[in-house]
Amino acid sequence: MPRKRTILGTIINTAVFIILEIAALNMLTHNGQLQNFFISKASHWFMGKIWGATESVRYYASLKKENERLSEEILTLTRRVAALSEARSENEAEARIVIPEDNGKYDFIPAEIIKSSVNKQHNYLIIGKGSDDGIVPQTGVITAKGVIGIVDVVSRHYSYAISFLNSETGISSRIGKDGAVGPMSWSGTDTKGAVLREIPLQYRFEPGDTVYTSGFSSIFPAGIPLGTIVDSKIVNGATYEIRINLLQDFSAIRYVTLVKNRDIKEIEDFGDNDKEGGR
Repeated sequence: MPRKRTILGTIINTAVFIILEIAALNMLTHNGQLQNFFISKASHWFMGKIWGATESVRYYASLKKENERLSEEILTLTRRVAALSEARSENEAEARIVIPEDNGKYDFIPAEIIKSSVNKQHNYLIIGKGSDDGIVPQTGVITAKGVIGIVDVVSRHYSYAISFLNSETGISSRIGKDGAVGPMSWSGTDTKGAVLREIPLQYRFEPGDTVYTSGFSSIFPAGIPLGTIVDSKIVNGATYEIRINLLQDFSAIRYVTLVKNRDIKEIEDFGDNDKEGGR
């Protein structure tokens, strides 16, 4: 019994103390301006601390989300840059070409296509190299996958070239490395199609055989791959006309190589250069 009374007495005393403290604070708040000032100041300080702590928690939570978003964006951009760099490297590698048997006759100059057309009968290329870079008319435009065109007009910084996808352009071509030679020109309809003409009937070839530049030209070296044979037909009972699938996709060209024959002036001075049928 004494213990129960002690616990009950403690509870009663504590409750009375709390009530008296609240009453005292209430009296101070309402009766004393100085006391009211300090109590309000303490209350504002306490509420400010609570608000500041809450805002800090919110800030760090939002900062974490923002960091996660930025990390994802950086990862996406890094992947895009890597993909673009890889694509550019592949394009530049395709544009670069080395002719092992050119005997030092040719200069090879890498260049970028600034503008081009593929949907006309007389397509063209504008290339970002000009006379200041050593480019002259009758410079060839090539990639590792084919002949792209021939420079026609040159300014200081740019060149205008007639595309192979032009009804007036022809290239002297050879079936295989040592087969028959004839003029090859664009089919006029398909950007991947060409026609090789005037191949004598005694020569043998198969679909899938590769056609190369012949080297019978003052512009293009021998051995540049152009396309593969699709099929053929006999014309006038005398020669083959062969349908060719071009290796180069003309709609996807950006980087090319300009090839300049150092002896072209001397060759042309002899007279009989009939532009590229020819070329």
